[in-house]
Amino acid sequence: MTMLGPLGFNAPWLLLGLVALPLLWWLLRATPPAPIRRRFPGVALLLGLADETVQAERTPWWLLALRMLALAAAILGFAGPILNPEPVVPGRGPLLIVEDGSWASAADWPRRIERLTRALTEASAAGRPVALISLADPPPAAPPFTEAADLIDTLPGVQPKPWEPSIDLDPAKLLPAGRYDTLWLSDGLDRASRAPLVKAVQAHGTLKVWQPAVPVLALGSATVDGAKLKLPLSASAPLSRTFEVAALGADPSGLERELARQPVTLKDAAQAEAIFDLPPELRNRITRFEISGLRSAGAVSLTDDALKRRKVALISASSAREGLELLAPTHYLHQALAPSADLIEATLADALPVKPDVIILADVGEVAESAELQDWVEKGGMLIRFAGPRLAAVDTSADPLLPVRLRQGGRSVGGTMSWGEPRKLAPFAETSPFAGLVVPDEVTVREQVLAEPDPDLGARTIAALADGTPLVTRKTMGQGAVVLFHVTANAEWSNLPLSGLFPQMLERLSVSARPAAPSAEDLAGQTFTPLKRLDGFGLLTATEAEAGVKGEDLAEGPPGPDLPPGLYGTEDQVLALNTLPRGRQLTPALWPAGVAIEGEAAPKQMSLAGFALAAALVALLLDILATLALSGRLRGPRAAAVIALAALLMPSPPQAETMPEARAIEAASNVVFAYVPTGDAAIDQVSMAGLRGLSQTLTRRTTVEPSEPMQLDLATDDLALFTLIYWPVSETSPTPSPAAYVKLNRYLRGGGMILFDTRDADLAGMGAATETGRRLQALAAPLDIPPLEPLPRDHVLTRSFYLLQTMPGRYDGPIWVEAAPADAEQAEGMPFRNLNDGVTPMVIGGNDWASAWAVDDVGQPMFPIGRGQAGERQREIADRFGVNLVMHVLTGNYKSDQVHVPALLERLGQ
Repeated sequence: MTMLGPLGFNAPWLLLGLVALPLLWWLLRATPPAPIRRRFPGVALLLGLADETVQAERTPWWLLALRMLALAAAILGFAGPILNPEPVVPGRGPLLIVEDGSWASAADWPRRIERLTRALTEASAAGRPVALISLADPPPAAPPFTEAADLIDTLPGVQPKPWEPSIDLDPAKLLPAGRYDTLWLSDGLDRASRAPLVKAVQAHGTLKVWQPAVPVLALGSATVDGAKLKLPLSASAPLSRTFEVAALGADPSGLERELARQPVTLKDAAQAEAIFDLPPELRNRITRFEISGLRSAGAVSLTDDALKRRKVALISASSAREGLELLAPTHYLHQALAPSADLIEATLADALPVKPDVIILADVGEVAESAELQDWVEKGGMLIRFAGPRLAAVDTSADPLLPVRLRQGGRSVGGTMSWGEPRKLAPFAETSPFAGLVVPDEVTVREQVLAEPDPDLGARTIAALADGTPLVTRKTMGQGAVVLFHVTANAEWSNLPLSGLFPQMLERLSVSARPAAPSAEDLAGQTFTPLKRLDGFGLLTATEAEAGVKGEDLAEGPPGPDLPPGLYGTEDQVLALNTLPRGRQLTPALWPAGVAIEGEAAPKQMSLAGFALAAALVALLLDILATLALSGRLRGPRAAAVIALAALLMPSPPQAETMPEARAIEAASNVVFAYVPTGDAAIDQVSMAGLRGLSQTLTRRTTVEPSEPMQLDLATDDLALFTLIYWPVSETSPTPSPAAYVKLNRYLRGGGMILFDTRDADLAGMGAATETGRRLQALAAPLDIPPLEPLPRDHVLTRSFYLLQTMPGRYDGPIWVEAAPADAEQAEGMPFRNLNDGVTPMVIGGNDWASAWAVDDVGQPMFPIGRGQAGERQREIADRFGVNLVMHVLTGNYKSDQVHVPALLERLGQ
């Protein structure tokens, strides 16, 4: 191929024809010899006659230019012009392919495999031996060069790893010896091990890099800031775009669902935070965060006990007076903390070995285990103390477990240091952990213990009365803190425990009890067992029996082959190791000058031969019309006929992007189901698994053997090739284009069926009462939907293969189908109406059928349904509904025919 700037030519020698065009112009424009003039009297007889044909004395210059243009366009077209051709340099000798293979490669993994396949195919055609190295999973020694065809067969087993390549890669041990070219498939991230490896590779031969131009995105580990969860989002380069981060966890029935979603906007920046302000009950259910629509381990952030319910020890020096529960020092504490914490009610000596997150002492004067408690606080514990008669009566001047020195006695209404009336609380300062909480006017304090004046008193006061008297004080001790409420935990000194402000204040204190991340010292001496492992695409899978991991390694070591990301646990603690290590800054990979870089940013190759030949054809048609016009033959009906013929021969305008031929053949060769993508990777994965499970059920039970399901591309796919389209609806489902709606309406009118699934029958049935129901209404508005009705008991869906009364999925709610004609009557001797004139174009429900049908790689159900045998029975009915649905699509309403009445009556017991 010959290159001329961005143009390449497959047959450049044909361009020599362009050199002859000026000569051809000169020859056509040459004037013939002047004619000899002879006088002939008889010419006078011809005067006044009109010649039917007109012939120009010489060809007009513009017509000659048009012909030259047509000839030039034809020459260019046959020369095979290609815009931005992909450079194919015929290499010689061995080829080394280096793939970073990290989590950052997972987002565009299909394109990487495509590039790998192309490189291996070209090497195989050229007879070049090839070696393949994945830096995230390096071989123990330099790999040998082998046949490219052999490596092509191994590509399906090549998968990205959920960690980055090690910084300790040794080029001398990793790279083969000798001369060879290298193709490096980069993940786009810079790291310390890259520069020396690049230098070593260049010493062996030419280096070429394939690297995507899209910045790499990743989520860090979530941290707790007061009542909010903060989740850092990092990009390898500044960009301006809004992403959505979803919080996933178990619902009350134990099924994983999206619990919250938060948009995160990067404004020409590489760092941002997703902030979730959730109630404790919801926050405790979160198991992971993920960037919606991004398939990568870096786009997933796992959570552990740091965000879960805290263990709070409640300790008091006395019990309720004469069994009066409301007077117990810990009664209101128990009521306030029980919804969001695991409470431990024991003595201090028994509570410390359990390692609670928070210890609350309610009116405990002298602490017997003072040294042990102080050590616990310094290692990160939160000690909250409440005043009372016992604390006010003891000398606390030498007590290290108080944030301030206290005066003996106290202050009360009518006492020595008395108020005239109970005091109200002052608004919380912005620096207080209680900042933002609204102080009710009815909350008052009648009695309290007083703090001795001290230079640090103001800094340690986090809540005060209206007159400035400290109400709550705090002091840090090592990694922990000590907090003192200067009133009792019951209602004897104040009505604060009776207010809604009290549990809010306790929650603000208890959620900050644990450091953001445990240190190696905190985890020393513990062994953690791998519970679940994260793969390169961000999927969490259970692990088999594996060796334990030292706590120190878990706290310090970055993820790697010996320490993969996932969940690790002991008997009483679970820790998450995320893909993105703390402190890791994503920066783009930079390459030395002179290294050829290709990737998604490069313009795509496009053949111009068709455009050039079309231009030549148009020019020739114009030449014909102009010649006829100049000769006077383009008049009357003949002109209309010529113009119509020219219009038919004119090339049609460029068509919209069409379905790839191989995909169309695959879809047309068998029964194929398809689903409409929602943009949510988790939902789309379930849709694919559900249709695959339905296909397996049909293969086992019927003569229908569907092919592998497909993800539908509404812009390019020919919908008529798909037997059934499953359309799951989410709150963020994208709206199809107007052209897509035209195709959908044509599909429905042509006998196709769409199964709409809002997946919300467990919440409010199917309708507009939920976000997905409202989204369904918006998506379906442009469709030509016939009148609908709830599925009648005599509909063919109830008997197209199995006899069914309900159509459940993961849930069991109502479904809607096309309404029967108003004049449909029940024929004599038939248990159902005569409805044998078509197939309902759509079925609408919210039963989450895909989850009920979904199976994993070994054919096992992916999601539980209901409980026990009843749940498995519901799954069986869901599978039967899927069979009935497909049979209804394939056979129509033939089961309404009279010939089937005897068999149906027998099965119905009539």
